[in-house]
Amino acid sequence: MISPSLLSANFANLEAEMKWFNQSAADWLHIDVMDGVFVPNISFGFPVLKHVARISEKPLDVHLMIVQPEKFVNEVKALGAYLMNVHYEACPHLHRVVSQIHEAGMKAGVTLNPATPVSVLEDIACDVDLVLLMSVNPGFGGQKFIPHTLKKVAELRRLLTRTESKALIEVDGGVNLDTGRLLTEAGADVLVAGNFIFGADDPRKACEALANCAS
Repeated sequence: MISPSLLSANFANLEAEMKWFNQSAADWLHIDVMDGVFVPNISFGFPVLKHVARISEKPLDVHLMIVQPEKFVNEVKALGAYLMNVHYEACPHLHRVVSQIHEAGMKAGVTLNPATPVSVLEDIACDVDLVLLMSVNPGFGGQKFIPHTLKKVAELRRLLTRTESKALIEVDGGVNLDTGRLLTEAGADVLVAGNFIFGADDPRKACEALANCAS
């Protein structure tokens, strides 16, 4: 599955961006919400995302790179989001937050930063619908893929199998045709790509190429 990252879109011409996106091979729209506290950058807030949600014809994959993400469950739900994703590192009471997301009628995802081992998910794996592994340090687009992520994907796949979890594995950061193929071979289910897709001369074709390389 492919989830293009809105963070790399041209917001001066967002309607045109969303037009090709709606007609593309993409499965979801990945939305990174940054607060300048949990990560060293600020992206966009819910007033902007309300307009994006109205334009998008595909499910919203909302990734909150923020402190206290549990405060915004209702706002994410109001977008009509399919999935709300929170960082393990930002949630001291992760099980409670996952339960709140489910109670709101959304799928629940948990993200791990590059330095966080997958072993921390042992007791929560069966409660989540998706695990997102960051293959770059969160906060900025266009970073170089961290090769160790391939080993981490394989390790996570073993953990999910052992715990009988049905969670999907998503990867975000430095995804292109080469890394996308390797990640899929390692066990990834969903690829998030920003610059590779939105920065291409023909984003729709780039999206299709990534989907084909991952199939």
